[in-house]
Amino acid sequence: MKYVFTAAVERALAEAAAWSSTPDSDSLEAPAVLLGLLTETECRAAITLARLGIDLAAVQRKWPDLTRSDARYPAWGQEAPVPGPAASNGTPVRRFAPDLEASLAEVTRRFRTFGRSIELATEHVLLGLAAADHEVSRWLVRQGVRPASLDEEIRRLHGEEQVCPSDSGSVIPLEVGSSRGPSEDEGQAEDVTGPESRDAGLSSGSSVPSTRCSVLSTQYSVPGTQCAPLGTQHSTAAQDRLRAFRIIDAAANRGREGLRVVEDYVRFVLDDLHLTRLLKQLRHDLTAALGRFSLGERLAARETQADVGTRVATSAERSREDSAAVLAANFARLQESLRSLEEFAKVLDRDASVPFEQLRYRSYTLQRAVETTRAGLERLGHARLYVLMDGCGTLDAFRRLAGQLVASGVHVIQLRDKSLDDRRLIERARTLREITGPAGVLFIMNDRPDLAVLSRADGVHLGQEELSVKDARTIVGPDKLVGVSAHSIEQARQAVLDGANYLGVGPTFPSNTKHFAEFPGVALVRAVAQEIRLPAFAIGGINPENLPLVLGSGLSRVAVSGAVAGAADPAAAVRMFLAALK
Repeated sequence: MKYVFTAAVERALAEAAAWSSTPDSDSLEAPAVLLGLLTETECRAAITLARLGIDLAAVQRKWPDLTRSDARYPAWGQEAPVPGPAASNGTPVRRFAPDLEASLAEVTRRFRTFGRSIELATEHVLLGLAAADHEVSRWLVRQGVRPASLDEEIRRLHGEEQVCPSDSGSVIPLEVGSSRGPSEDEGQAEDVTGPESRDAGLSSGSSVPSTRCSVLSTQYSVPGTQCAPLGTQHSTAAQDRLRAFRIIDAAANRGREGLRVVEDYVRFVLDDLHLTRLLKQLRHDLTAALGRFSLGERLAARETQADVGTRVATSAERSREDSAAVLAANFARLQESLRSLEEFAKVLDRDASVPFEQLRYRSYTLQRAVETTRAGLERLGHARLYVLMDGCGTLDAFRRLAGQLVASGVHVIQLRDKSLDDRRLIERARTLREITGPAGVLFIMNDRPDLAVLSRADGVHLGQEELSVKDARTIVGPDKLVGVSAHSIEQARQAVLDGANYLGVGPTFPSNTKHFAEFPGVALVRAVAQEIRLPAFAIGGINPENLPLVLGSGLSRVAVSGAVAGAADPAAAVRMFLAALK
């Protein structure tokens, strides 16, 4: 007999042709076809088998004599001559063994009333394997495969639904122990009476309550509805494992997709090499953590077409105000997915949840760094010239200099003076706030987060020996700027992860205001410019003569002290710097 198969069945048969339990056999056997179906992980037959805990290993345990030999039988064929059949290209092929022929004939008889040529899909082949009378069918029934449920569902899927009597609402089990199909007189199969059927919970004369549960279209039964998908022996543990795999697969896909969107934002919007590397490493580590779960099992459990979530959407999901909204949404998607992975991994492997927890915490740190960089570029996007000034000799002199700097267009002024006591320092700070506030010039307090709060400064700047960003943030709160001095690329990278809003990078050149044993110079400026997009100001001995070297290294923001505050004409010095920094 000739049969017409779908592409999925053709692939399954091609895989089955590589397996045999008898050396030099030229027959394609039913156990080998069962293996072939399982290799098509997203077909209905493989998904149904996976729900019952039937996988490649289970089949090979049952038929340990099955051996693979790609070189011997790489192809298959129908009604090929025996012995030594060959395809037109000379490649050996196989004919169907009697058990497989019986299965295909059985499923063809069951659906002959369609009145057209039948294209056998994987679900048809599985039904044939389960409903015939041979070793494979008896084993499948013992595992919980119910030919009656398969038959009913196939009819719904392919257009010939068998409706159960309305008074019973039951599925009439189809015959397993005989090759005979449904009775033409009664329109239904005889009851199953064999011992194998009793093992599957299909006793003679019994019927199974049903609410038309979809088996092959991948809907799950609902507790309390009296659904009986596939078999009453369906293991609760196996079902729970399958559902866990389904959730893990969905969460893995969401997490990797969300992480890729975030990575694309950091790479193409922020153009930040440092954070892109960290996100890429996070993505690779997520892939490694997912490696503990078989991709084959994940794919077998995947149910995209039957996922009710694909039909649930809100208006917010279909619109994004800007790229920042895309970033926030996908960080949330990543973290929610990691939490699902962490929880449901415990169902399959308790230890497997630990990497997902660690990845989730790392994602929180990276989200802060990315969002802080994005916000910093918005808040400090205009800031190019940052001037440091001390308390001057008198309050009047301090007020005059501050007024000149503000009037000349300085973007940021930092108050730094180690010689003043706290009372005079807070006095200077409050005066500077009065001058900078109306002009919209940012005021930063050096080293002292407490005085930054008391003077209502816009932020505080910290050295490597001062308070940490965490401790300073505890004092100044979430809204104020926290800047950090970085004397190496490692310190700059760490400051980004610590949550700094901007960097002071240097010292670039020797200066009269602060002394260092070593000068990382323009090499550090260049390294930061290449890796980091958090606003960064080159600092240390910068003047009009060496400014081109700084700008040539990639940073367009500078912090200066003596070159402006100590100049004979501070206003003119400011104008010169601003012109160069444009």
